[in-house]
Amino acid sequence: MSIQDIMSTPAVTCRETDTLSRAAQLMWERDCGAIPVTDEAGALVGIVTDRDICMAAYTKGAPLSAIPISDAMAKQVFSCHADDPLEAAERLMSEKQIRRVPVVDGDNRPVGLLSLNDIARYAVSARKRNGIDREVTQTLAAICEPRAQPVQPWRQAQVQPPAPI
Repeated sequence: MSIQDIMSTPAVTCRETDTLSRAAQLMWERDCGAIPVTDEAGALVGIVTDRDICMAAYTKGAPLSAIPISDAMAKQVFSCHADDPLEAAERLMSEKQIRRVPVVDGDNRPVGLLSLNDIARYAVSARKRNGIDREVTQTLAAICEPRAQPVQPWRQAQVQPPAPI
């Protein structure tokens, strides 16, 4: 099994000169938590996550539209190639404790993204596990499924108080 069999495509990217507002918009539209960052030539130079955006907004005290992605992105980024074996990507993700890995071509241009979500969904669909392992992979896959319909950020959930005992 190679990475290209389960990775998410196409690669959705931002430029390092874009603002965090652009990255947040793409994450919202694509229901994802990480965006590979490229230079002007389209080569991978970093990755920005939803957590990076939150921490930059908090620490800088500025609107997302005023913060360049280059201020918040991780510059040390681990990547793989589409024809690499899935086991190599899983090993990389485990060793580096990362949830998402950009998949690049021979020119270091992003062509996709492999995430923990992709691996969890594959594990369930392949039905290679049984017993408790299968329950765990089914739970992970369910958590990782894309939302059926985006929740509007400005609408608060209606919470009902617990019934009296």
